[in-house]
Amino acid sequence: MPEISRFYGIVVAIFFSEFVHTGRPHFHATYGGEDVSIDIETLEVLAGTLPPNGLRLLREWAELHRDELRDDWERARRGEPLRKIEPLP
Repeated sequence: MPEISRFYGIVVAIFFSEFVHTGRPHFHATYGGEDVSIDIETLEVLAGTLPPNGLRLLREWAELHRDELRDDWERARRGEPLRKIEPLP
């Protein structure tokens, strides 16, 4: 899974070749042994769960980097290398 960022124990990745959520721009994250898929536009949880604090931090990060997430989603669709995104400070 192509990792695009890592902060406070949260690992964020984007990959396009999957059957679930096909065509809906989203990213994946793992934290505390749990996994989640998040819609890039709405920041809605599409699947999975994260501990509340991890989900709060993830959404905060995603709001700051939504344009970069959109760009990486398009890159993934085209099979291009993804760009790393700065973590939360």
